[in-house]
Amino acid sequence: MNAANLPALEQARFNMIEQQIRPWVPLDATLSDALYALRREQFVPAAQRALAFSDLEIPLVIDGIDSNQVMLAPKIEARLALALDLKPSDCILEIGTGSGFQAALLGRLGQQVLSVEIDPRLAAFAQQNLQQNQVGNVKVETGDGRSGWGSTEYDAILLTGSVPVVPDALKYQLRIGGRLVAIVGQHPVMTACRITRTTAATFETEPLFETIIKPLRGATVSKFKF
Repeated sequence: MNAANLPALEQARFNMIEQQIRPWVPLDATLSDALYALRREQFVPAAQRALAFSDLEIPLVIDGIDSNQVMLAPKIEARLALALDLKPSDCILEIGTGSGFQAALLGRLGQQVLSVEIDPRLAAFAQQNLQQNQVGNVKVETGDGRSGWGSTEYDAILLTGSVPVVPDALKYQLRIGGRLVAIVGQHPVMTACRITRTTAATFETEPLFETIIKPLRGATVSKFKF
């Protein structure tokens, strides 16, 4: 790709992927193609659209009302998607829909995504974004998914907000061989972890990288102090 000949919008997208994401995330062709194909700017609230390709979290202000939630920085979105190690046949559960962009990205990498959002305004905003971008394999449902959602087992589960600990109920919604990715801890110490269900009753946890993001809506913060 000759970046010098790109229109301004595509130049900004190119810079986001090649200068922000790729130095930090070992992109494969599938994830790279997905990031180029998805119109990230169309998932950003209109008032923040100029920030669509910036290396920062974008506040989700819907119709002038601050949801107190954010779109994660592009490199975090990409790295979380990569950490799930998705296959085209995978069915995915996402807890925390936000703008819908992360779900759309997962939908490009897997077969089907069910995304659960606790805030009805955000759920409606995400659903609108997904429909406008013709993302047909992502379903958004409204509710509190912190302690699991339904009884289906999934190949992959992503939590888009941090949690003090990963609830057992979510881990047991993994199929054997399934992967759950979450950012675990409390400010100022959080670690992105991948939990793999190895047998019906056993799990392996692998720390991936350190970062800090907002807590999952409704996640309980421990009051214990040393």
